[in-house]
Amino acid sequence: MKKLLVAMTLVLFTSVTAGAETVKLGVLFGYTGPIESLTPPMAKGAELAMKEVTDSGALLGGAKVVSVRGDTTCTDSAAARAAAERLVTSDKVNAIVGGDCSGVTIAILQNVAMPNGVVMISPSATSPALSTLKDNGLFFRTAPSDARQGQVISAVLKERGVKSAALTYTNNDYGKGLADSIKTNFKKVGGKITISAAHEDGKADYTAEVGALSAAGGDVLIVAGYVDQGGKGIIRAAVDTGAFETFLLPDGMIGESLPKAIGKALDGSYGTVPGTDSPGAAKLGALAKKAGFKGGNPFVAEAYDAAALLLLAMQAAGSSKSMKLKDKVMMVANAPGEKIYPGELAKALKILAKGGDVDYVGASAVELIGPGESAGNYREILVKGGKITTVRYR
Repeated sequence: MKKLLVAMTLVLFTSVTAGAETVKLGVLFGYTGPIESLTPPMAKGAELAMKEVTDSGALLGGAKVVSVRGDTTCTDSAAARAAAERLVTSDKVNAIVGGDCSGVTIAILQNVAMPNGVVMISPSATSPALSTLKDNGLFFRTAPSDARQGQVISAVLKERGVKSAALTYTNNDYGKGLADSIKTNFKKVGGKITISAAHEDGKADYTAEVGALSAAGGDVLIVAGYVDQGGKGIIRAAVDTGAFETFLLPDGMIGESLPKAIGKALDGSYGTVPGTDSPGAAKLGALAKKAGFKGGNPFVAEAYDAAALLLLAMQAAGSSKSMKLKDKVMMVANAPGEKIYPGELAKALKILAKGGDVDYVGASAVELIGPGESAGNYREILVKGGKITTVRYR
């Protein structure tokens, strides 16, 4: 009788396991290209949330969550579209964490996600253009718009007594949107942009660009570029020629690789990147450390939160299908409901399974507003002793 009971239990367990769904999330970031040093921790952040949900056994009756990576290159829209097409048509992902850079994110949304009805939550696409872009309710982001970053940067400059600044930006949707926001907001606080000039990524020499910036003058040089590409090249040329001593670094320029590349000359430069000192940030930091990576790296919190929101929305919808979960993202992200932090996804899934409400705060103090984007929190940084240090949160 005992053997029969064990056998029946094994059959039942096998049946339940076999019937459990496999949920696939695309993790669509620039694993190569101008932010390749930022991408690995971002992907690990998203995949940490997936593992947490899989281990809980609480998603949709025990679903397993699998990550399927695709490379956007950050800047090549054709390559990004091809990667997204593969994820959607071949790998059959249920939803996408991504894209990363704004231009490729727009291309993926318009050419792949919308035609196929696939939800995207980007942790790092910040162009203001995404706020008004038609998306059929399929696009969300956990990083704030650069419309907000321009305000924060202008406040930082004013508080540091900066009266004038030269500005260079990467020649794409991200760079243009951020540059426009900085110009508009710095003027509002009494500052002057002496020159606003685009630069192209992938060049070996930026001496000419720096010459024009230097001729225009300014107390600081604002570099709205990429940490592993043209932005770094601009700073290197400015340091080598003595054109500028201090640099304002927006989010695309914040990464440990930059101080390592430039050296002591970068000390004293400062900038902004999405971030918060909320309880959730500390919780993610501890979870990430245990998993072997840094939870405080740029956009890691936002990536964890993007994956978590997708999975909680699935639970709330009772389905892994994008066209059903899209209507639940705002609901699980905002009040009312029990506040949920990193490490508490199992609790959230159980509450939702019983018909309850959750308010996902996550690692980045998530609050989705308007067209499904983050209200926005920023960390002000200072490069000191070759390290990126925190000044304050805004």
